[in-house]
Amino acid sequence: KFSSSHNSLFQSEVPTAQHRKRVSMKMILRVSALFVFCLFVMPLCGFNCSRTDVVTLTPWLAPVVWEGTFNPDLLDSIYQQQDISVAATVFAVGKYIMFLKNFLETAEEYFFVGFKVHIYVFTDRPDEVPQVKMAPGRQLTVLPVPSSNRWQEISARRMELIQKLIEERLQGHGKYIFCLDVDSKFHGRWGTESLGGLVAVIHPGYYWDPRSNFPYERRPQSRAYVAEEEGDFYYCGGAFGGSLEEVLLLAKTCRSNFEADAKEGIEAAWQEESHLNRYMWINKPSKVLSPEYLWQDFKSRNSEIHIIRFSGVVKNYAEIRPNA
Repeated sequence: KFSSSHNSLFQSEVPTAQHRKRVSMKMILRVSALFVFCLFVMPLCGFNCSRTDVVTLTPWLAPVVWEGTFNPDLLDSIYQQQDISVAATVFAVGKYIMFLKNFLETAEEYFFVGFKVHIYVFTDRPDEVPQVKMAPGRQLTVLPVPSSNRWQEISARRMELIQKLIEERLQGHGKYIFCLDVDSKFHGRWGTESLGGLVAVIHPGYYWDPRSNFPYERRPQSRAYVAEEEGDFYYCGGAFGGSLEEVLLLAKTCRSNFEADAKEGIEAAWQEESHLNRYMWINKPSKVLSPEYLWQDFKSRNSEIHIIRFSGVVKNYAEIRPNA
């Protein structure tokens, strides 16, 4: 049924033969373009649409990366010629420092192996940062931050600190950055298949759910607001990244919106994750990573999950969060 605006154009709620023909042609062109994109364009970039059990392409033609949809050798050879470097941020504040050793050791085993990697650890306990042997071309920098009595404040400050890191240290010294949760560990390859301008990870808790179940911020007063009829996927706040330029813009925007909300006494439902989802609804990611890239250890593996690459470990929040 057409809306009132359509009625004024078509004079009727029943589509004319000419209109049906026009719609059919548009559908044919879209399907043809999608076919060409999947058959010719994506393979040149090391990707394919061979998986039929999962969504491998967004409506805006961004790849959704699953096991079996990319050629790791081809992608690595492309990026090795570019001599790229990848930064990663991780926040180990308060008792979360207990997860850092496992994070760093598994990152050495699986995260951009064979490439230049610089991990930045934000912590209020710099003396407790573990010594982990790193391969040549890989390094770690510890950045002290103040403690907090509320885990929500720790979460909220991430965007500010990521923004400052890029502006003050990384511009001109790298190309890509990923922002990852410390209470997680790597189990499998996380490499060049994940690179892109703006990169999001689909949340493992909601990827089978209808959009109405996504825990977006639903209060219109908040700058993280996503209306009931809006949204694409629900993305993780615990893993995102992309080019320095794109992540800087994301961090600045989310920080600004968060601070503006705070001045009005508003805290979004899931802090920076809510603001991130609002941002990525408006600014579509150029690459979307499947839940393989941030699974949850308390969940059993579903049949479409052929590999778990990175996962949040089982933990007792009452023990590690200051105000849980």
